[in-house]
Amino acid sequence: MRFRGAIAALFLMVAAGAEAQSLEFSGDLSLQGRWYPQAPAFPDQRSGTAGLVVEPTLHGEIGKQTSFTLTALYRYDSADSQRTHADLREAYLLVFGDRSGNSWELRLGLDQAFWGVAEAHNLVDAVNQVDLVEHPRNRPKLGQPMARLTVSGDWGLAESFLLPYHRKRTFPGRFGRHRSGRPIDDNALYESGAEERHVDFAFRYGNAVGALDFGLSTFVGTSRDPSFVFGPQSGPVPAIDTPLIPYYEQIRQFGVDAQLTTEPWLYKTEAIWRSGARNLLGQEEDYGAVIFGLERTLYALFGSRADLTFFVEWLYDGRGRRATSAWANDLFVAGLLAFNDVQGTELLVSILGDLRHDSRSLNLELKRRLSDSWTMRLEAIANLSADPDDLTYDGRRDSFLGVDFTFSF
Repeated sequence: MRFRGAIAALFLMVAAGAEAQSLEFSGDLSLQGRWYPQAPAFPDQRSGTAGLVVEPTLHGEIGKQTSFTLTALYRYDSADSQRTHADLREAYLLVFGDRSGNSWELRLGLDQAFWGVAEAHNLVDAVNQVDLVEHPRNRPKLGQPMARLTVSGDWGLAESFLLPYHRKRTFPGRFGRHRSGRPIDDNALYESGAEERHVDFAFRYGNAVGALDFGLSTFVGTSRDPSFVFGPQSGPVPAIDTPLIPYYEQIRQFGVDAQLTTEPWLYKTEAIWRSGARNLLGQEEDYGAVIFGLERTLYALFGSRADLTFFVEWLYDGRGRRATSAWANDLFVAGLLAFNDVQGTELLVSILGDLRHDSRSLNLELKRRLSDSWTMRLEAIANLSADPDDLTYDGRRDSFLGVDFTFSF
C-alpha cells in the first residue's frame, strides 16, 4: 500500500499488540476458481483462472476501554496480475466509553463503513472505495484511513468521519475478465490540487421511530466513483487502445435510507442528491437517484424447515442516458432459500434487468458448510442478453461458473 496512513496504522497496531492483555487470531483461507465458457470479447483475456485468498484478523484488548483490530487481505490470481494484490481492510485503534448517559467510541486508523438498506446496490454508501477486482457484483471495500467518532443514546446514533486520504478504485488488467474494452491508466487525475491527500468529511445520523428505521447522511470531498477522460495526447479521435484515465471530482452528497418493518413486508428506500459530478458526456450535472425495494419472508415453506425470502428493487438515476452508473433504470428480483439445516445451506437466485436497454443477467449462488472449518460456495453469473448502448456491454462474454473452498481458522 502506497500511502503513509497505512504504514502509520500498521506500526500503531504492532505497538499496541506489544502491550495487549489478550490476543485473538482468526481468518479465512480460500481456494477459488472460475471458468468462462464463452470466447473472450477482447484479445489476451483468459478462459479460466485459479487463485488463493488469505484474510487473517488479529484482535487485541489493551485495556478495559481500548482495543485494536488488524485485518489484512492477500489475493493471488493466475490470470490477471492486477487482481493479484494486497490490502489492509482494517487497522484501527478503538477507544470507547460512556458520558452523560451516552455511549461513544473513537476509531483511528483504517476501517470500513457500511451505509444503506438495499440488497443490489447502496446509493448512500460513500465512505469506502470499491475493490472492483474482487468481484463484479459483490464488491468488497478497500480499507479507508479515517478518524471515526460514534456517539449513541436515546436520541439515536451519530457517526462523524474525517477522511485524510483517498483510495483509487482497482480495475481488472489486460488479461482479466469483467474489464473495460479500453485499458485503464493507473495514474488517476483529481479535481482537487491536493489530489489524493484532500481531506474529506462524512456524517450520518440514524434512529428508529416505531417500525421505521432511518438514516440521514452527508459526504463532502473526493468522489469514490471516477469519471473517465482521455489524455491530451490522444487527439480528437482516440485510438482503440488509448487508455482511459480515472478522474475524481469534488462532490457534495446528501442521502437518506429507510426501512419500514410491517407484517409481513419490509419496505426499503435509499435516495441521494449529488452535486459536482460529471455525467457520461463529461459535463458537470447535479442529479438525484433512488432505490425502492420490497422484502418478504415465507417461513416453514410447505411445512418444512426452509424459509424463502423474496426481494424486489427498482433502481433509478435521474440523469437517464447521461448516467455514469450502470444502475440507471434497473429492476432486481431475487429469492433466497435458507434450508435451516446443520450445514447452513443457502441458495440465492436473482435476475437483474435494465428497463431502458435490452440487458439481462442471471445469478445463482449456493453456500454450504462442509465441516466446522470448511465452507463451499458455488456461483454462476449468466449474461442472458447484452445491449451495445448499455454500460455493461464490455462484459457481455464474461458469464462464468465459479467455486470457492474456504477454510476458517
